[in-house]
Amino acid sequence: MVRRLVVSLVGVVVVVFGLLIGNLAVGNVPSLGLDLQGGASVTLQPEGTYDAKALDVALSIIRSRVDSIGVSEPEIIRQGDTVVVNLPGVEDQQRALDIIGKQGQLLLRPVLQAGTVNTGADTTVPGSTTVVDSTLPAASGPGSSRIVAATTVPPSTSSPTTVVATQESAPSLAEILANQDANDPNASVVLLGRNGDVYSAGPAGASGLVFSNDAAAEINNGTWSVVVGLLNGSAGEDIWNALSTRCFNRDATCPTGQIAIALDGEVISAPVVQQAVFTGGNVQISGNFTEEEARDLAKILEFGAVPVKFAVATVQTVSPTLGKDSLRAAIVSGLVGVLLVMLFFFFYYRLLTIVVVSGLVISGSLLWSVISYLSKTNGLALTLSGVAGIVVSIGVTVDSYVVFFERLKDELVSGKTMRGAAQRSFTSAWRTILAADTVSFIGAIILWQLTVGSVRGFAFFLGLSTLIDVFVAYLFTRPAILLLARSKFMAGRNVLGVVVPKELTV
Repeated sequence: MVRRLVVSLVGVVVVVFGLLIGNLAVGNVPSLGLDLQGGASVTLQPEGTYDAKALDVALSIIRSRVDSIGVSEPEIIRQGDTVVVNLPGVEDQQRALDIIGKQGQLLLRPVLQAGTVNTGADTTVPGSTTVVDSTLPAASGPGSSRIVAATTVPPSTSSPTTVVATQESAPSLAEILANQDANDPNASVVLLGRNGDVYSAGPAGASGLVFSNDAAAEINNGTWSVVVGLLNGSAGEDIWNALSTRCFNRDATCPTGQIAIALDGEVISAPVVQQAVFTGGNVQISGNFTEEEARDLAKILEFGAVPVKFAVATVQTVSPTLGKDSLRAAIVSGLVGVLLVMLFFFFYYRLLTIVVVSGLVISGSLLWSVISYLSKTNGLALTLSGVAGIVVSIGVTVDSYVVFFERLKDELVSGKTMRGAAQRSFTSAWRTILAADTVSFIGAIILWQLTVGSVRGFAFFLGLSTLIDVFVAYLFTRPAILLLARSKFMAGRNVLGVVVPKELTV
């Protein structure tokens, strides 16, 4: 009996502190949520017509996109039809917001002509006029007025009459962009790309639906590329191959041989087609990519387009300073609460308080290790609501000790020996402890299933702490008390307000 108790007690201590040391050694620490470390909160408002099923799909895709940028425990909350995206501790906030904000249609368009916007134009000259060079087909289709560069011409060097005569009253690039629907798959459009590129593109030959969800950025011979899978048959390969054949042959609908990959009317990439038919089920997109550009393109192709168009309604930022203040307040309040509880135990339960302190240290160490591991592997983050759940669980743990100690006190008052009282009282108290923890755990599960946002964080940490309480109560508290009851250390001492006679401790 004593051997089993010692093995249980020592085993728990070794396992718990082994996990703690292991997490510290590899640098695992709990990730903090938005309210504890700062970050951004983005509110997305759907536009146009949509149904509930499309909105659910949109939330799933947004969640996948946010997860892919490595944010610890992002919160994707649906409040009615409004979607709130909380991004705790993002290193590049603007990049994260850019990825979230691109939920429109992903279209693959043949490129008619391509050029570069003249970014060196002086747009600050009062009265200047924007003119357009005539080398690129406009949105109305091939053969009409052409656009390659928007430049600003001061009135002193060029008059409106000259502009009209040479450009035939061609609209400015800004006017063309404002007066077209860049997401209309059936129209020829003018699209802007990154780094000032501008494209005249024909009607879409395909959409992002031709791709499967397995895009990846790869590096070969020092060059980054993106490999994305095609769906089988008419769902993907046939549609893609019809477009790639047109561009490879450079027919009138795709004279440049390029396919513009456009999301929300912006050309993300415009690769030149190198073969007519793709039979391997994959498409490789090569170019002068940086690692970040390749990974961003892979994410866009992998997750495709969201079936609901969103507008960014509000963007709120929680400063790191405010998050640190919240974290400091949570730690201080938690320590004060635990200290007050320990003082109560010391004055009421005397020497057995050492078991309570040791049990809380074991529970806290195990909880810290689990949170650290889940933060590293699953993106779990500790929020203020999670701290509240842990604090409530401390109360549940304290109740377990109170139930056990009060039962032990009753046994001692009735004249039982310390050894007999400890065994009998735990057997009786264990049923109550298990019932109380079960109720708490069921409540946590119900909250997790029926709520969203911060309440789910509260439920998760409450449930986790409750499970740890059951583990510690049986495998640490029980053997610790039973071994103390058999020791000579307790002889003649005041235990729970009852002096244990020396002859009753053996």
